[in-house]
Amino acid sequence: MGETRPPIVRVRNLCKSYCRGSQTIPVLEGVSFDIPDGEFLALMGPSGSGKSTLLNLLAGIDTADTGTIEIGGIDITILGETDLAAWRALNVGFIFQFYNLIPVLTAFENVELPLLLTRLSKGERRAHVETALRVVGLADRMDHFPSQLSGGQQQRVAIARAVVTDPTILVADEPTGDLDRRSAAEILDLIDRLNHESGKTIIMVTHDPRAAEKAHVIRYLDKGVLTDVHP
Repeated sequence: MGETRPPIVRVRNLCKSYCRGSQTIPVLEGVSFDIPDGEFLALMGPSGSGKSTLLNLLAGIDTADTGTIEIGGIDITILGETDLAAWRALNVGFIFQFYNLIPVLTAFENVELPLLLTRLSKGERRAHVETALRVVGLADRMDHFPSQLSGGQQQRVAIARAVVTDPTILVADEPTGDLDRRSAAEILDLIDRLNHESGKTIIMVTHDPRAAEKAHVIRYLDKGVLTDVHP
């Protein structure tokens, strides 16, 4: 079936728990897996199973209790807060369920936000933003505010913002959860294109089997344990 791609993500013996009062709640227990470069992975499982926690750990938003997470050869579990923030800005693109756009900024300005943390010139930033908005089919909406866009269009802006820095991985947390069926299908097709045509490594949390079908690999997380799902 072709040559094996090297892993872009290596997770080993990952554990995470939270404290609720005097009680310790384990969320992830000894999770280990690899994600090949260019993979499209869907994470499924019941509510409270740790899917979003795992996604946040991979994205460097949260920190593990024990274990290692290597992304692009860098063990992010040993980075300090400042270094982790700098790594995250360049290496992770986020796609959220509720878009997380800033209402007072135009589509262009929302997409430009991650680039303000880079050393790109104003002209270089404009070129990157225009390219990203073209990729998601919204080049003609760059001066619109979020309130002037449909839910599907707002999610496209969010995807443009996620890819504008050319990140190592894209993490998507229920990216179609707030959309009608037609808009959801369009967003999934766009994410699929980013994977197939741009070679983006995508890790997507979803409850929707139709969304998961777009992925190359589906993994199931339950009670802190990650397993393969067989159709």
